[in-house]
Amino acid sequence: MGAVGTSARRRGVPWLVLGLWIVALVAVSPFASKLADVQRDRAVDYLPASADSTQVAKIQERLPGGEATEMVVVYHREGGLTAGDRATAAGQIERIAGEHKLTGEPRGVPSRDGATLMYPIASTEPGTDEEARDLLVNDVRDVARGSDGLSVEVGGAGALATDASEVYNSLDGPLLYTTAAVVALLLIIIYRSPFLWLVPLAVAGIADYLSMGVAYGLNQGFGTSVSGQSSGIMTILVFGAGTDYALLLVSRYREELRRIERPYDAMVAALKGCGPAVLASSGTVAAGLLCLLAADLNSSRGMGPLGTVGVLCALVAMLTLLPAVLVLLGRRVFWPLVPRLGSTPKARRSLFTAMGSSAGRRPLTVLAGGAVLLGALALGTLNLPGNLKQEDSFTSKPDAVAAMETLAEAYPERGTQPISVITPEERAEATLASIRDTRGVDSAEQGRTGDGWTEISVLATAAPQSAGETATIEALRDRLEGSYVGGASAEQLDLKDTNARDRLVVVPIVLLSVLLILVVLLRSLVAPLILVAAVVAVWAAALGIGGLVFEPLFGFEGTDPGLGLLSFVFLVALGVDYGIFLMHRMREECLNGAEPATAALTALRTTGGVIASAGLVLAATFAVLTNMPMLQLVELGFVIAVGVLLDTFLVRTYLVTSASVALKRKVWWPGPLSRTPEPPVPPKEPERVAVSAH
Repeated sequence: MGAVGTSARRRGVPWLVLGLWIVALVAVSPFASKLADVQRDRAVDYLPASADSTQVAKIQERLPGGEATEMVVVYHREGGLTAGDRATAAGQIERIAGEHKLTGEPRGVPSRDGATLMYPIASTEPGTDEEARDLLVNDVRDVARGSDGLSVEVGGAGALATDASEVYNSLDGPLLYTTAAVVALLLIIIYRSPFLWLVPLAVAGIADYLSMGVAYGLNQGFGTSVSGQSSGIMTILVFGAGTDYALLLVSRYREELRRIERPYDAMVAALKGCGPAVLASSGTVAAGLLCLLAADLNSSRGMGPLGTVGVLCALVAMLTLLPAVLVLLGRRVFWPLVPRLGSTPKARRSLFTAMGSSAGRRPLTVLAGGAVLLGALALGTLNLPGNLKQEDSFTSKPDAVAAMETLAEAYPERGTQPISVITPEERAEATLASIRDTRGVDSAEQGRTGDGWTEISVLATAAPQSAGETATIEALRDRLEGSYVGGASAEQLDLKDTNARDRLVVVPIVLLSVLLILVVLLRSLVAPLILVAAVVAVWAAALGIGGLVFEPLFGFEGTDPGLGLLSFVFLVALGVDYGIFLMHRMREECLNGAEPATAALTALRTTGGVIASAGLVLAATFAVLTNMPMLQLVELGFVIAVGVLLDTFLVRTYLVTSASVALKRKVWWPGPLSRTPEPPVPPKEPERVAVSAH
């Protein structure tokens, strides 16, 4: 009866797990489909929580009519506008004013050369509703049309936000399909099986769906912000990290099937063998991402919980659903390379055996050479272009960016993008006079008043996002005590300053938290320090490679201010992931009696192939971002993909291994493995007892 009961349990557990997942997916389905409804890509959703520009945006929502959508309609003809062009412009603006509630009387501002005419307009009609804002902007574009050589473009902060929103809304489908296709291709190559690749890919898709439901719950329960950027990164992490865990588990499962008859028992052994490493690595990634909660930037702070949700959903799926499906499918899922009981894998010289041999023969030379190479690559950070401007953040030029370029060329002597000042109502007149007396201000007009605040629209003499306009914004902030200075250019300035602040705060927290987890896991201080130093060096080198290619090769006009922080968090968290796989196996070999040098080479030989496969998959998933239409995502995807490849094929295989070989037992200091075991005491021979002849 005992054997029958055990057999029934073996058959029943996988079906039970499968049933629980079906119930979970049914329960989460109504919420997963709503994630797109709570996705917000307004400026206030990305801005620093405590910045002046954020306060301006929040107060503007409480003014009569709510938040204003600002646009600039730009009419241009090479050689000069005709009287008919001006009449067409006036008629179109009059029609727009008749169909939509505009704030103030639209007035045309001609350029000095007479070739351009701009009409700044604003409307409180959409309020904070993004869909209504997009409808308004598109309606204006439908009315404002050129013909016969007259070009008409609609720019301004509202039009730019609409164009950005359309880009982010278009990411979900292509990002998911491209990521799935890339992962599928790599899994087919890695597994060399027509069926096996489908299993982890399908499980990763289910984990992604689960993560969408959980992310929606976080938004509703705790107000966690969801943006197009953070939800896209969550999908990348689900497929990238989830496939990594699947590769490690399937590799160990295949190994156990060669010595254990029943798939259920082999899977139990595989989970016991690699489960702790997978749990520790995912925990480290989650801890690193949660450190983003300390950031002041709303977009970074929201990315932390969503990234953590993606990693944890991938972990749960790969440690429960994937094993259940693999057990139910049995050995045949590996066809044609089915692992037979008692068989041994085909012997062949591994690339990682060769790498380990070279690191083992000359560990100090390899370590020094690798350190010099990473240091040289890191110098490329000195060549990174300056901060990315709004108009340069798209890989293709939308209408709003074209309008900004036309305005910059036609009105070099004045600003074309308003600076918004919010001041207490009782001090409005004094503030207006002080603004007009500020150097760099071209004009200032008082706008709406409500809820104790007054809005003042300011135009600078310098072009938008230029050094002159930045100086004007800083002068206004220094001069207007008790008032807030915001607007599109001020928002970019606050993004840059806050990212610099967040780097100083978040980076030490990430390093400390990851280090503490590694110390607890590896029972050592030296090994964790090696891993942390390695991933920091990889981050600097990857960012340096970006500096060498972004502007000279790709023609990027700038880098996103958040690139340094986000790439650091992801590369440290994900890089330590692979270090845990390697060091955990190394520690396991040492506990089994192997010398540290032998353990390091054995760990590299046994896990190198899996780590390389996992690194390729993770790098490929982040490389998908380089095909997206937003330059911030392109740069982030490039740096992380390059960093993962450096970490996989240089740092893990050569530098960490050579450091472990060179340090010998000191790598485990001060843990018990760092001490040389005492030689066994030979047993004493029994004393001979003299026997009397009597």
